[in-house]
Amino acid sequence: MAEPTPGQSGSRSAGRKRRRRKNPPPVYGAIDLGTNNCRMLLAQRSGSSFQVVDAFSRVVRLGEGVASEGVLSQGAMDRAVEALKVCAEKIARQNVVKHRSIATQACRLADNGDEFLERVRLETGLQFDCISPEEEARLAVHGCVDLLDPEKDAALVIDIGGGSTELSWVDLAEWRKRGGPETGGRPPMKSWASAPIGVVTLSERFPERPDERLAWYEEMKAYARRQLKTPRGARSMRPVFEEGRAHLVGTSGTVTSMAGVHLRLPRYDRSKVDGLWMGSDEALAACARLRDLDIAGRAREPVIGADRAELVLAGCAIFEAVVEKWPAEKLRVGDRGLREGLLLNLMRKPKRRRRGGRKASSSSEGENS
Repeated sequence: MAEPTPGQSGSRSAGRKRRRRKNPPPVYGAIDLGTNNCRMLLAQRSGSSFQVVDAFSRVVRLGEGVASEGVLSQGAMDRAVEALKVCAEKIARQNVVKHRSIATQACRLADNGDEFLERVRLETGLQFDCISPEEEARLAVHGCVDLLDPEKDAALVIDIGGGSTELSWVDLAEWRKRGGPETGGRPPMKSWASAPIGVVTLSERFPERPDERLAWYEEMKAYARRQLKTPRGARSMRPVFEEGRAHLVGTSGTVTSMAGVHLRLPRYDRSKVDGLWMGSDEALAACARLRDLDIAGRAREPVIGADRAELVLAGCAIFEAVVEKWPAEKLRVGDRGLREGLLLNLMRKPKRRRRGGRKASSSSEGENS
């Protein structure tokens, strides 16, 4: 065998080192285009969860006027497209291997929703799915799995959006029988409901009356209560709530704002809010504190600001209407939602299959999730 020429072994060693060098971890992306906000997360898988690489959020008011006019306005569409161009640029700069973009109530309601999403595709390259209320409810639950208390028997996940409110009843007792969070399986949803009310649509329907704030607030709450229907599948869970064996999970800007007001934060701090346990009485006290302020006073609240000052009381009214129907001692606060559910779905490893194409048995197989 011929001897290697000088420098040859060094080249081979360098080549082996280059081959051993790991590629950067793949990045996954999720965009949630809601009635009020445009939000994006880019993240890498980290164990059973993920680590955020980049994030973006902007108030675009896409659904402004859609409940009364039936169409998305030109200004609202322009604002949303500009925000989505930023999202597209961020995706292009990262090693994004898979991403999904969803639109919700504003695009579901608007007669020109499909035309708008086609414009988005042409101008940004982003392809959007206009998802159903059921998928919206399920994604909210998926994004909040690690906020559920497996020692309780049930949870109600409350997602107060800009144009709709999704409620999801989760059977934690059944989840516990299946092994709970340790199995990696998702908790079964007993039932879900969607109401066509959100912070934008309710605020537009009930313009604020500064001289009659309490009466105005009670009118919003009464209207919200009428809109919040109890599906048949959830009725069997009412005794669980009445007996104190359930808890609430709130995943929306309304609930995180209530938490920030309760903590009297000098500025919003996600690390203090996400995962916080509050008593329902503490949550209602935060609503009452905001209700007693005029719009200028709400804008001065550090965790509210001018962007949410007009909308937060509509969210509080919806929250109070839910709690009156489904009382629970404790509320878990989640600064998370559809984007997190999307990311976890994208990162979920496919189930192994046996020979012949049958799926291997799994503790999460057959879940209603």
